[in-house]
Amino acid sequence: MNKKDIAAIRKQFKLDTDLLMITDIYNVYVRQESDEIYHEESQAFGLMEREQQELFLANFKKVLGGKLDMKLFEVRFAEPKEEQSDNTQRLLYAGLNTREVEDWKENMQGIAQKMVQSAQYEKDLVITFIRGKYYKPTKKNLEELEMAEGDEAYTTPFILCSMNYTELPKPSLIFDFIEREFKSSEMADPVVKLASPIGGFLFPCFTDNAADVNHILYAAGKANKPDYQFIENVLDGEEIMTAEDDKAVFEEIVKHVVGDEVNTQMLTSVYDEINRMNTVEEEGEDEEYIPTLDTKELERVLKMSGAEDVDTEKVQQAFQSVVDDESYELKARHVVPSYTSKSIKISTKVANIAISPQDLKYVKQVNYNGKRCILIEVEEDTMIEGFTLMEEELFES
Repeated sequence: MNKKDIAAIRKQFKLDTDLLMITDIYNVYVRQESDEIYHEESQAFGLMEREQQELFLANFKKVLGGKLDMKLFEVRFAEPKEEQSDNTQRLLYAGLNTREVEDWKENMQGIAQKMVQSAQYEKDLVITFIRGKYYKPTKKNLEELEMAEGDEAYTTPFILCSMNYTELPKPSLIFDFIEREFKSSEMADPVVKLASPIGGFLFPCFTDNAADVNHILYAAGKANKPDYQFIENVLDGEEIMTAEDDKAVFEEIVKHVVGDEVNTQMLTSVYDEINRMNTVEEEGEDEEYIPTLDTKELERVLKMSGAEDVDTEKVQQAFQSVVDDESYELKARHVVPSYTSKSIKISTKVANIAISPQDLKYVKQVNYNGKRCILIEVEEDTMIEGFTLMEEELFES
């Protein structure tokens, strides 16, 4: 799935839309540090009270929030083992295609059992499953509108799961209007934290407006903090790389090729060239195109950025030593700092400085009187606490 596909379905989690229909909802309550389901209930989503529907829809929208490869991850299912009766891909596929609500509930219960048996949770947990259909108009100009009768649309059945902790309400002082007196609240029922899901998933993924049942969209609770145990033991998925992982791999590979020390001119050129690749992706018509850096592409970027002694063999060896796979491809959008903010942080004992990647070329480390100094080229007066900084001439003592 790409970010446009995710944004499109996410936008439809609202009341009174013709483009998304939720048929069934199944809730499971799990007690803290328990390996059993404490309570479960299933019903037609349309029979719920309107206020409850709104709360759940906002929660489902939260599950699908965040950036790809940071909070949302397209996970490929691993090859199922023949003796594995509770394979998640099989359970989801069966639940997606059965017409019987009891069968759907039984399949989702199997996945919930895997969740509670794979980990001990810090608080009481509510696991929610829904199934429904998502309609995407074939005409682009209809995407912002409700569908009219007879309009053609791509139809994708889906299952979405949300995981939410509960918490007990804090003691508070209330005013009783009937008895006209102040008293302490006696509410003790746990509150489901629907505003902050700790994880979830969407099945199947959508590729070229068609279902891709070999992939599942996993949602982590926090950016760059996926639950690898959940992915492996619950989803039966293959290993994933976060954007943070890709960036760390990129930095290590570049260090293997050019060394630990670089000048800002070269680093600026590297970032600018990779950012140009990302700009082509954003402006291109092919939504599925994702620019990557393999050994040949990284060699090209380093050479045109002025790096010395760069050759094919050196780059291949660097890939092999860092990721043990010279065919590995880094996603270009992962390895450069954000060009829309001051995303590069320069930390020293004296000061912390934040600059944007395109301004990195104005920063240099120089030797002045035998001391290392950071030199920053500026076009305007420098202000410190309301005072204009005096310009001084550098000289050798």
